[in-house]
Amino acid sequence: MKKKHLIIFLLLQFAWAHSQDKKTYRMRTIAFYNVENLFDIVNDTLTFDNERTPEGKDKWTRIRYTHKINSIAGVINKIGPNENQASPAIIGLAEIENFQVLQDLISNSTVSKKNYKIIHFDSPDRRGIDVALLYRQAIFLPISFQSRRLLIYEEEDRKYTRDQLVVEGLLDDELFYFIVNHWPSRSGGEAKSEPYRLAAARLNKKIIDSILKITPNAKIISMGDLNDDPTSDSLKKVLKTVGNKKHLQEGQLFNPMERLYRKGVGSLAYRDEWFLFDQFFFSSNLIHTNTTSYLFWKAGVFAPSYLKTQKGPYKGYPFRTYAGGSYTGGYSDHFPVYICLLRKE
Repeated sequence: MKKKHLIIFLLLQFAWAHSQDKKTYRMRTIAFYNVENLFDIVNDTLTFDNERTPEGKDKWTRIRYTHKINSIAGVINKIGPNENQASPAIIGLAEIENFQVLQDLISNSTVSKKNYKIIHFDSPDRRGIDVALLYRQAIFLPISFQSRRLLIYEEEDRKYTRDQLVVEGLLDDELFYFIVNHWPSRSGGEAKSEPYRLAAARLNKKIIDSILKITPNAKIISMGDLNDDPTSDSLKKVLKTVGNKKHLQEGQLFNPMERLYRKGVGSLAYRDEWFLFDQFFFSSNLIHTNTTSYLFWKAGVFAPSYLKTQKGPYKGYPFRTYAGGSYTGGYSDHFPVYICLLRKE
C-alpha cells in the first residue's frame, strides 16, 4: 500500500512540475486599414468632397454610407490571425474624412462592446482625408498625442497632404509609441511623385529619432499606407529598414512586410501587379529585448474571401466600394494588415 501511495505521489509531483513548465502568452494585435474614402454624406465647403455626397458623381447616399460603416466595422472586429479571438488592441486608419465617421464606426453594434476610443486630427489634405488611431480602452492608455505636419513644396506651391499621427501610451503596462502614416500617392507616376514620399520618410525618421533621443529604449511602431513597397528607396535608403532578423542590429528598424513582399504577397493590386503599400516597421527592441516584455511574433495581410472580388477581370483583387466608376458595395481597395505581439505571462 505504501508503495502504491508513493507512486501516486510521484505521479502528482511530475504532473505539477510539468504544468509549471508550460508557457502561457498574452497576444495583442496591432492593425492598419486604408478604408478607401470613408466619407459622410455632408458637403464640406472647405474640402473637395463633392463627389461623395448624395448629389455628387458617386451618389453617396445615407444607405450607402451606412452599408460602408457596417462593412468596415465587421472587418475591424476580425482583423488578425486565426490564433487570435480578440479584436485588435490598436488600429491605424487612413482615408477617413472626419471625427464623425470615426464615431459612427466605433458606435456600430458590431464593435461597440469593444470600447474603442479615437485619436484624430484634421489634416490639410485637399480631399479632406485624414489618418486616425483607434484603441481599446481596457488595453491601451494614451499619454500624449500630436499631429506632425508634412510640408512639401513644388517650386513655390505647397502640396497639401496628410499629417503623421504620433501617439504615446501604455499597452497594458508597457510604454509604446505608434505613428500612423498615409504618404503621398503615386499620382502623376511613381518617379515624378517619389520625392514626396522621400520627404514623408524623412519626417518619419525625424520623429523616430526625436523619440529615441528622449527615450533611448522606446518601443516604436510605425504603420500606414506608404504608397511605396518595402524595397523602395523611402524605406531602404531613408529609414534604412531591415527585412531579415538575422541582419538586424540594435538601433535599426525592422520591416516584417519585406519578407511577405518578396514572397509575392500584396495588399492592393493594379493592372495585374500586386503591391504591398500597407506596412509596419518598428524598433529593434521588439525583436531583441527582455523576454518578459512584448515581442514581435508575426505579420500578415488580412484577406479572407469576403474581402476579395469574386468574379470578373478583377477576381481576387480587394473588393472595393467603387470600381470603374460604378458602385459595387464592397469594402476597400486595400486589404488590412496586422502584426502580433506576444508576452510571456
